[in-house]
Amino acid sequence: MRVLGIDPGLTRCGLGLVEGDTGRPPRLVDVGVVRTPADLPLPQRLLAVHQAVAEWIDRLRPDAVAVERVFSHHNVRTVMGTAQASGVALTAAARAGLPVGLYTPSEAKAAVTGSGRADKAQVTAMVTRVLQLDEPPRPTDAADALALAICHLWRGAAQDRLAKALHDTGSHNSGPHNSGPHNSGLHQPGRSR
Repeated sequence: MRVLGIDPGLTRCGLGLVEGDTGRPPRLVDVGVVRTPADLPLPQRLLAVHQAVAEWIDRLRPDAVAVERVFSHHNVRTVMGTAQASGVALTAAARAGLPVGLYTPSEAKAAVTGSGRADKAQVTAMVTRVLQLDEPPRPTDAADALALAICHLWRGAAQDRLAKALHDTGSHNSGPHNSGPHNSGLHQPGRSR
């Protein structure tokens, strides 16, 4: 499975693609950062992010996309730019027909380091170790994108297999254990539908 991780941002948008299978360590395919100048008008900045994500999808053919879920920051301008960059990344994934996993920063940190409170240096160090890289990915936006991809590879793939198994056995439509609003069988918290 190939997963494109996207750490959205207007100034720097991290992109990282990893591939892996159950029982084997993930492997780095490509990593980079899209930069847009602050003096460029907003529509052109968003277009540049969208075009870069679409180009990565076309060139690298991921099976899924993992995007950082936008959290409220203290700086409203920063969160707005991040949310807008996230929106164009989600649009590029949807246009390509790819499933998308949305993960909070804490979820991605926990998946890679074991702690949702890990700092950026710890995340970068663990991404470097997990992917067996000779040097850490720079800047941190690139490492964060790879952490999101690894998170989806490990968590999202397991959730997808569970949902498929439930669907294939028909258990999502039968039995008292699946009645009620909390357990529809296919709803996956933290994942888009």
